[in-house]
Amino acid sequence: MAKVQAVDEQCPVELGLNILSGKWKLKILWHLSKGTIRFNELQRFLGSITTKTLTEQLRELEEQGIILRTVFPEVPPRVEYSLSEIGNTLKPVLGGLCEWGKTYQEYQKQ
Repeated sequence: MAKVQAVDEQCPVELGLNILSGKWKLKILWHLSKGTIRFNELQRFLGSITTKTLTEQLRELEEQGIILRTVFPEVPPRVEYSLSEIGNTLKPVLGGLCEWGKTYQEYQKQ
């Protein structure tokens, strides 16, 4: 069985990669960085993600404190997702990654 390290004992880069790893998390966070989004709208933006996978990814991000989930007591229920205070600190990272991606696209055209 793998040894579990306390958060304060982990390498910061490793910790960040563990939180953001996976096929969907960065894509989810990119869309949430633009503002509050409802579940179905987020699923449409992501395209081929299943409801189960999106739910799991959102739950993980919520448990880690990266996003906020707001449930409105309506019929039918409305659920909205947004970045938390610590999640908002990812905006420059996501923006930098986007800019790097554009630079890399140009590099590949050469």
